Amino acid sequence: MDEVEVVVAHSERVTLRVGDVFLKVDADPARLDAEAEAMSLAPVPTPEVLWRKPSVLATAAVRGTTLGRLGGPSTGSPAAWAAAGAAIRQLHDAPLPPRPGGAGRSIAALSAELDAECELLVTNGVLSADLVTRNRQIGQAALRPWSPCFTHGDLQIAHVLVEGDEVTGIIDWSEAGRGDALYDLATFTLGHEAHLDDVLAGYGTDVDREVIRAWWSLRSLLTVRWLIEHGFDAAAPGCEIDVLRARM
Repeated sequence: MDEVEVVVAHSERVTLRVGDVFLKVDADPARLDAEAEAMSLAPVPTPEVLWRKPSVLATAAVRGTTLGRLGGPSTGSPAAWAAAGAAIRQLHDAPLPPRPGGAGRSIAALSAELDAECELLVTNGVLSADLVTRNRQIGQAALRPWSPCFTHGDLQIAHVLVEGDEVTGIIDWSEAGRGDALYDLATFTLGHEAHLDDVLAGYGTDVDREVIRAWWSLRSLLTVRWLIEHGFDAAAPGCEIDVLRARM
């Protein structure tokens, strides 16, 4: 081992890879506590926790590869996407964890956050008023009563690893907790809408696809400005701004 790989780095947290060990350094130690707790409770494959310090969590690498990435092609088979859907369902059916998670914000809190974010997006010239208004209308369908379940809270495609058609690990649990199941499903299929049927085949129960589509719009609106301010390219082909434009 002769180098340290920076996996993710921004003002809130940094994740480094050193050989087969991942080191997550977080400005808020409570997030690391919540992450370790969620991994201990989740009934799906998670990274092994090697050790913890107040601001650092060390976990072992998980074998396998992702199904793809946001803005890139899918590398997984339909069966692998279905296996991911089955793993997500297993998580959602588990006993409720003790804390609310990133997918557990109330309708009132989300509405207020969305109103403020949409205003900033237009006022600062990040997105056009027409694009924001259209996606704000679509996103309204996600603001409805929901029954809490065990959610990952940040179930990006890069956070699910597979080997063949087997899910080998789900990583990055800092936003896990009680929340809306359809938020997880929408986050996982964001930018890979063609695989929604495969995921739901593995998930194994009817869900409201209109709400998932609404979450694609809502989540993108809520994250575009943060991504830009933290050095990520939300305007890259296939990423959040393209997701918003596809709704027009």
